[in-house]
Amino acid sequence: MKLNHFPIKDWSDDDKPREKLMLKGKDALSDAELLAILIGSGSRNESAVALSKRILASVDNLNSLGKLDISQLINFRGIGEAKAITIIAALELGRRRRAEDTVELKKITSSKIAFEIMRPIIGELPHEEFWVLFLNNSNKVISKTQLSKGGISGTIVDTRLVFRLALENRATGLILCHNHPSGNLIPSDADKDITRRIKTAGAILDVKILDHLIITETNYYSFVDEGIF
Repeated sequence: MKLNHFPIKDWSDDDKPREKLMLKGKDALSDAELLAILIGSGSRNESAVALSKRILASVDNLNSLGKLDISQLINFRGIGEAKAITIIAALELGRRRRAEDTVELKKITSSKIAFEIMRPIIGELPHEEFWVLFLNNSNKVISKTQLSKGGISGTIVDTRLVFRLALENRATGLILCHNHPSGNLIPSDADKDITRRIKTAGAILDVKILDHLIITETNYYSFVDEGIF
């Protein structure tokens, strides 16, 4: 039996996503309604809200949705390339906003704070990236910089670049950070080796290596907390 489709244009203004946002504010909308605004339109047999609910039902959460690429999104009936690009762009802006919100000369007093700064940046990535947090004498973050970008299983780090940037930022301390897309938090031999090499070079230049974090979407591993330093 074919279900009757009730187009959004026939809904009351209180229920139409765009009108609802204007009348009640963004917080009043569900994830599906916000996604429907991005999608713009559904099909003859399905509203944009119904399509959005179908998409969201297929993923664990918005973080999982943000990991889908164009080819995966267009597998949903009703999503073409233009709509897929709109969804990806909007979720990427949200990720970048979270990243910007975390660093305002924030003082690092624990590994958890460093994790909270870096998780929005690298926690969800499908590939590995190596970043450094540059700190001043008060352990406040001066800047954060991506040093390298690799594949699923690893990335290469130039020790000389680490300390050139440290001197340019007048940093007295560093926190090394990289992600493991696999979700495995156990440091590899290569992770331990680069940490030793950077720590040794830092001792010569009087720049302290305060920690090295391995980051996943939901958790982290601290070399200091685990007694490796």
